[in-house]
Amino acid sequence: MKFTDFSASQIRIARPTDKFDEVIRFYEQGLGLKILTTFSGHRGYEGVIFGLPDLPYHLEFTRHVDGSPCPAPTKDNLLVFYIPDKDEQEKVAQRLNDMGYGEAEPENHYWKEKGKTIEDPDGWRIVLMNTHGI
Repeated sequence: MKFTDFSASQIRIARPTDKFDEVIRFYEQGLGLKILTTFSGHRGYEGVIFGLPDLPYHLEFTRHVDGSPCPAPTKDNLLVFYIPDKDEQEKVAQRLNDMGYGEAEPENHYWKEKGKTIEDPDGWRIVLMNTHGI
């Protein structure tokens, strides 16, 4: 990936959680992301890395033996998944709802027009957006 002043081989978004097992279940079983790898024994941390096969974008969740240092952010910090197929969007939203994760009212009503906002076990929000993206 070429940027203005550098190139990167991967991008990873990482965040801690105190609800490690619930978060893994939400993103793997609920959302349907693939676990690329896991790790443990790294200076008190263990983690899981989710991604889309063959793409350089990853989502990492960690937990530390001493707990997580931070709460969820504001309601407008979002991880947006652009899902062009409406039936697929509905299927994922229904699966998450069946797991106990129903829709949340978005802070910005733009996301309500074609999206479904859902909070993960930590209160971080994802949006299942029924468009092709930008």
